[in-house]
Amino acid sequence: MLSHHRSLVLFILVTCTLLAGCSNSSLGKALERSFAADPKLTEAQSQLSTTTGDGNQTARQATVVQLPDDFPTVIPRYPGAVLQAVVPAQGASVDAPKVETRWHSSDAGDRILSFYRETFQKNNWQILNQPESTRATGTVTARQNDLNVTVSVQPGSPVAVSRSGAGTADSAKASNTELVIQYSRDTSQPRNTAGPASPKLGNDLSTLSPFSGTTALGASGDSSAAQSQPVSGDIPFTDLNKTPAELRQYVEDVAKLGILSQAVSQQKQNQSQGGSLFEPNKTITRREYARWLMAANNRLYSDRPTQQIRLAQTSAQPVFKDVPRTDPDFPAIQGLAEAGIIPSSLAGDPTITTFRPNDPLTRESMLLWKVPVDTRQALPTANIETVKQTWGFQDAAKIDPRALRAVLADYQNGDLSNIRRAYGYTTLFQPKKPVTRAEAAATLWYIGFQGEGKSARGEGGKLKDEG
Repeated sequence: MLSHHRSLVLFILVTCTLLAGCSNSSLGKALERSFAADPKLTEAQSQLSTTTGDGNQTARQATVVQLPDDFPTVIPRYPGAVLQAVVPAQGASVDAPKVETRWHSSDAGDRILSFYRETFQKNNWQILNQPESTRATGTVTARQNDLNVTVSVQPGSPVAVSRSGAGTADSAKASNTELVIQYSRDTSQPRNTAGPASPKLGNDLSTLSPFSGTTALGASGDSSAAQSQPVSGDIPFTDLNKTPAELRQYVEDVAKLGILSQAVSQQKQNQSQGGSLFEPNKTITRREYARWLMAANNRLYSDRPTQQIRLAQTSAQPVFKDVPRTDPDFPAIQGLAEAGIIPSSLAGDPTITTFRPNDPLTRESMLLWKVPVDTRQALPTANIETVKQTWGFQDAAKIDPRALRAVLADYQNGDLSNIRRAYGYTTLFQPKKPVTRAEAAATLWYIGFQGEGKSARGEGGKLKDEG
């Protein structure tokens, strides 16, 4: 044993002598590298530590907060916001679960609130509550189908940011905004998560009939081409049995999109009467149809942002004197005017200074607005004689000259025309006659031209590209 210890001591002394004597030689450097610490381990250790105020190193285990697996993808996420925590919301229970996610952002609160207001509105959420547009703090509450979301924005504590990146000696305080998103499902509302297969539109227009009881296939005849998509939910109205039989299926399909909204005052009145009423045979106003048209297009083309119509910013200069920025339908009406869908001074007619939002919508106005959304191209040249020859309307001379082109283009859409869908076969157009809510909804059942478009048939607006 004593001999073993002497050998070990001798080995250490020899090794130290070699290292000292060969420190500048290649052998010494190689030996130094072999005994040196792994630089990757050193770097990893430095990343797991932080410097306290007195300069001491304190070990810290880095953690990454993950969103829950069931976090709804339809909830908008503010760009650049960093998730801080996920906790059960106050008042949550097993029967009424509610989750709270906490985020922070370096952007100002008014910018974040504006993002959520505009995004909810663009994606056809029902906004239940929102702060004034100039507020930097506040809460936006919105609902889509059975999903309830509350977004709260509050100022947070300033965050220390290093200017030089060399430590905390040369640092500044950056603004920090706290963002809290709470979400829950309304368990009292049944979720319809599957629907019939999506028809792919082709030459056989029978696949588009809302009264067909068969499952439509793709153009190839392969059932796998018709993929089922989630629908928006059950029909929210209790009086659709009053809808004319020939329009009822159209209205029911469109109602599932969740776009047939009414003014808040009318909703409250209907609910106080024991249910949500659609009132299918009631005349629709110009503002209502503008709102529905914008919402229907953006809902049906929710998977194609390039085909969506942009809502106007609330800071835009109003194009109509009777639709100010404070009007709840300003974003939709102004947006349609800015897109050139509805006539205005922006489209080159300086005589149009008012919109008359609360006036009844007439048949010719409905066609004048809807057909450009269908065709996505310039309307054809038309006159009274061409309309008489195509449609056979005895009252073609009574149609506004601006609407004649839309009426003629609608004829070119064959059995998918708005006139045929809403009014069937007729030799009288009655251009000045008010439109009912059921007729207006029927025109929104399909948006497209000559077989290429989107239909609301039992799919909540989720159809693949047609044609």
